[in-house]
Amino acid sequence: MRGFRARAAPAVAAASLLLTVLCVGQAPAAAPLGRVDVDPATAQRLDDAITAAMKKADIPGVSVGLWFDGRGSYERSFGTADTATGTPMKTDLFTRIGSVTKTFTVTGVLQLADEGRLRLDDPVAKYLDGVPGGDRITIRQLADMRSGLFNYTEDTDWLADLQADPTRSWTPQQLLDIAFRHPAEFPPGTRWEYSNTNTVLLGLLVEKLSGQNLSTYLREHVLEPVGLDDTALPKGAEIPSPYAHGYTAFSPGGKVVDASLWNPSWGWAAGAMTSTLDDLHTWVPALTGGKLPDGSRLLKTGTQAQRMRALPTGHPGVGYGLGIADINGWVGHNGELPGYETIAARLPQDGAVLVVIVNSDVDKDTGSLSTLIGETVTEIATPDRPWSVPAAAQPNATPDAPVPPTTGKATPPKPSGS
Repeated sequence: MRGFRARAAPAVAAASLLLTVLCVGQAPAAAPLGRVDVDPATAQRLDDAITAAMKKADIPGVSVGLWFDGRGSYERSFGTADTATGTPMKTDLFTRIGSVTKTFTVTGVLQLADEGRLRLDDPVAKYLDGVPGGDRITIRQLADMRSGLFNYTEDTDWLADLQADPTRSWTPQQLLDIAFRHPAEFPPGTRWEYSNTNTVLLGLLVEKLSGQNLSTYLREHVLEPVGLDDTALPKGAEIPSPYAHGYTAFSPGGKVVDASLWNPSWGWAAGAMTSTLDDLHTWVPALTGGKLPDGSRLLKTGTQAQRMRALPTGHPGVGYGLGIADINGWVGHNGELPGYETIAARLPQDGAVLVVIVNSDVDKDTGSLSTLIGETVTEIATPDRPWSVPAAAQPNATPDAPVPPTTGKATPPKPSGS
């Protein structure tokens, strides 16, 4: 679930940014920025713990939002958004949200099911040609990661190509061609394994049945109804300003570079969207409750119930429904891509919403940076239900293997286990 993960920018200046080596190890800002109306003692504990975690993991910038229904909120930003200028991290900056994108794409599929344009247990071959075993893989199995289709972001040649030119534009069909060169990992429905290939297919399904491109469909049918004015699926590498710069070591030689303007087209329906802390705060209750802010339905009650029925993944404390994860009771999704890590989830039993934004994926010895911050926050705020993702449940859902300079090829990702 290392992207339960996904990438991004304007194409100009991207080439020069790729070659600029940056120092991520900036000391966090002296005082965090943002609004707090929880009790001062808890706020101070959170401030101190997040600052300590950032120092331990050498994280440049973090934004955290924690909201309790009627019981206060905590919105803070720490550190720097741009290490070159020292610009501080702020809660209103745009960011790339990686695999949180999947929650939007699958919502589109479920809306089409509500309209009778598809059935979740239909085979994908009924709608899309060329899928190996597509007569036996259902739409539901694509959405809940049980199709068995190879995850194209684990193809070593593709990893090398992406690392060599992270500004390159990829089409969905090119990504599927990479995936389909590999045999299925297992018969459909027999186990769970995270694969971006599944969600790319679902994006194409939305386009075919709606007659709209995915970006337009999501804007008109999901983003605007929910009131997400600052969330979008970009056509290319664009990201609105002001944005948090993202730092990654997914570069030749493992140098830390600014990935803000890298092209996320390789993630598309699985991981290319941009958003803000505030928009993700608005999205999570709609995602987990199936309702729009005006009280009307985003999805039918029965469809929402199916979405939320998380099945075991084979990892303790981790379940997965239809484009949505259940992590120790926190329901939502995380996302990672070069330069950015995100958590957007709700703890229904406490009426809590958590959003974490980190502008680095340089995990080093601490593991996932967003998981580190999520654990740090929830161990204080919801100690009986900490955000906890087992290391074995974090498959390499986006590239994280540096290309050895002697071969020019990417080293294979570590086996994800399942």
